[in-house]
Amino acid sequence: MTDERTDSVLDGYVPGEFYCEMLRNPEADKVRERLAKLSITELRRRATDAESELYNLGITFTVYSDNLAIDRILPFDVIPRVIAAKEWALIEAGVIQRVAAINELLHDLYHDQNLLKDGIIPAELLLGNANYRPLMQGVDLPYRSYVNICGTDLVRNAEGGFMVLEDNARTPSGVSYVIENRHLMQRAFPDLLTDIGIRPVDNYGFKLVQAMREIAPKGIEEPQVVLLSPGTYNSAYFEHVFLAREMGIPLVEGHDLVIRDDRVYMRTIDGLTRIDVIYRRLNDEFLDPEAFRPDSMLGVRGLMRAYKAGNVALANAIGTGVADDKAVYAYMPRIIKYYLAEEPILPNVETHICREPDALKYTLDHLDELVVKPVGEAGGYGITIGPRATKEELEDCRTKLLADPSNYISQPTISLSVSPTLIGNAVEPRHVDLRPFAITGEKTWVLPGGLSRVALRKGSLIVNSSQGGGSKDTWVLE
Repeated sequence: MTDERTDSVLDGYVPGEFYCEMLRNPEADKVRERLAKLSITELRRRATDAESELYNLGITFTVYSDNLAIDRILPFDVIPRVIAAKEWALIEAGVIQRVAAINELLHDLYHDQNLLKDGIIPAELLLGNANYRPLMQGVDLPYRSYVNICGTDLVRNAEGGFMVLEDNARTPSGVSYVIENRHLMQRAFPDLLTDIGIRPVDNYGFKLVQAMREIAPKGIEEPQVVLLSPGTYNSAYFEHVFLAREMGIPLVEGHDLVIRDDRVYMRTIDGLTRIDVIYRRLNDEFLDPEAFRPDSMLGVRGLMRAYKAGNVALANAIGTGVADDKAVYAYMPRIIKYYLAEEPILPNVETHICREPDALKYTLDHLDELVVKPVGEAGGYGITIGPRATKEELEDCRTKLLADPSNYISQPTISLSVSPTLIGNAVEPRHVDLRPFAITGEKTWVLPGGLSRVALRKGSLIVNSSQGGGSKDTWVLE
């Protein structure tokens, strides 16, 4: 019976009290009209075909569980998320502003530290941060560009306003899904896309390699760029292969590179080839066993010497993780005002820094109302969502807060926007966020759209792929 449903895609779809990305967007009329011409059965059939294509193309991520590495297809929902041109202009400006402030913060931190002298942010929050790298002190970078690839996580609240949830300034992932999702939609739903006027995403690889060449050491006419991957067992290895292909550059691992006279070379069948820029998808501590972890088998011995000598550029720079710490995030509005003399275009979610006594007390008193996050975790791990937690989970969270308050922040539970999502043979509302990707060389460019992640479990607010989330194609209208 479910195989013969003729009701259209949005028939019976009820978003409830949540802000709906499809129904509340007046510029999505044409998309809604076209969806109305599709039956649920037809949508399900095409979605099944799309899932098969994802599997055949090997578009996967890896979940690490019980010492096993399990490759999974990233769930893809075929109902697109549509963003109006005017809304995108605001997001784009806000992301560019934020990246500029982050780069100014990092340049200042690794040079004069005026921010700390002026008391804008507690010194121990930066200098005591696990991602602070004293080796970067005094290292000058082209255009003060520390964060060359940034993923800024945004959510939309019940009133429809976009807010920044967190910054990803180390090695943000997910852009490959943005581009592959678009390719998939172009093949499976050409009738939905035709004449809508959607901004393209295909030039990301070109923009990225262009920025990499801009940050190359001076005086090199044709900079040689490589993408450094930890290897096939990394959860984002598919993306590393994808991006190297899109950029037209070699994909290498640590053993493919060697340092000679503080310069980086790639081993080839024809001998050594000099490398000028490394887009690294490897965390700081594994990059150079001489400078960081001596047991690292993934990096290149002596790379930091070549970097400090100005003979190779690294993207992102060493030590950028300070800027995407969740406690530092709370100070971003002040950081933007301090360096740029501007008000933030995109506001933060209200944040309580539990290392501060008043904030800790407030968090403990309102534990069942707040979302509590560890400052150094990623992927949605370690989060306690107060209104949905059991008594045991709340008590466990309270114990951890009291034992190590500096490791936590808390935020109010945001009523995240929803988007119609195909669940089985029905379309239901599911919560979404948005990760725009910004590329910075001499200037900053933002990929139109970004990764819309969707929490596929009913009622869930956690969109991370490792926690059961999926993705959608994001359409920014011309």
